[in-house]
Amino acid sequence: MKIKILAIQGDNLNKLNPKTDTTILFALEAQRRNYQIYYYKTKNLSYVKNKVTAKCDEISFRENSKKFYKIKRKTNLNLSEAKVILMRQDPPFNMDYITATYLLEKISKKVKIINNPKSVRDISEKLYSTNFIEFMPPTIFTQDIEVIFKFFKRFKKIVIKPIHEYGGNNILLIKNHFNKKLIQNFIKKNKHIMIQKFLPGIIKGDRRVFIIGGKIKGAISRVPKKGSILSNISKGAKAKMINLNKSEKKISSLIAKKLIKNKIIFAGVDFIGGKLIGDINITSPTGLKTYKDLCGKDLSKDFWNYVENK
Repeated sequence: MKIKILAIQGDNLNKLNPKTDTTILFALEAQRRNYQIYYYKTKNLSYVKNKVTAKCDEISFRENSKKFYKIKRKTNLNLSEAKVILMRQDPPFNMDYITATYLLEKISKKVKIINNPKSVRDISEKLYSTNFIEFMPPTIFTQDIEVIFKFFKRFKKIVIKPIHEYGGNNILLIKNHFNKKLIQNFIKKNKHIMIQKFLPGIIKGDRRVFIIGGKIKGAISRVPKKGSILSNISKGAKAKMINLNKSEKKISSLIAKKLIKNKIIFAGVDFIGGKLIGDINITSPTGLKTYKDLCGKDLSKDFWNYVENK
């Protein structure tokens, strides 16, 4: 039997939560399909003698265990030997992230890389949503404080997000008082930012839609904890099963068709109150483990079925 190699580009393994982590779910299913699994961080990538290599740990994963992985050996892997590479490190989408996409792009014709590194580099998760602006709440992208003030005066309650962060990190809710100094400092740190009209429907939760291979495969709602506007599971939100309405299905399908043309195999799309909120997650989408725990269906099987048959 020919050896099948899966290389996973990720963050510190010890920081992954096996109770919720999608990367581990993918790895467990790959392991059941007889892949040898190698895990590396972006700092371990090299380009030497026309080869892209990574200092890796060969890993075996365990299900339903606190000690969810075991390092079998350390090696320097020629990534061209992999059958599949999963890019699964979290943003911020900085120069380290971009450099990794350039290196992986060099072998993208030899190896299935998910998601496609050029597309990951070209598609800004939040700015990409401007292709679907008609389905969104009032939204602007700027670092002009006067433009933001006018937007605030119009809508009274706004949400400010960094463009290249993730997981609900560093989100500001501005209401009642326009704190100019606070926002100027936010701009100084983040440069261009995303500003949206606040959607009160967040109290009832958002909706995360899972897209695999250009198709809608499932969805969950994530309800923020009391007093919070953050629907991320990592921020204490609780998940529940939901059915998408016709509008959400239509919008998600439009996005899915556009993404698959750009070789984006796995993505997450978020709604609040029927409005697309501009988070089209393609770098390291999450939520599949939560979905499995809620309904029993393991979408990592759908993922690998698509990857292996394309």
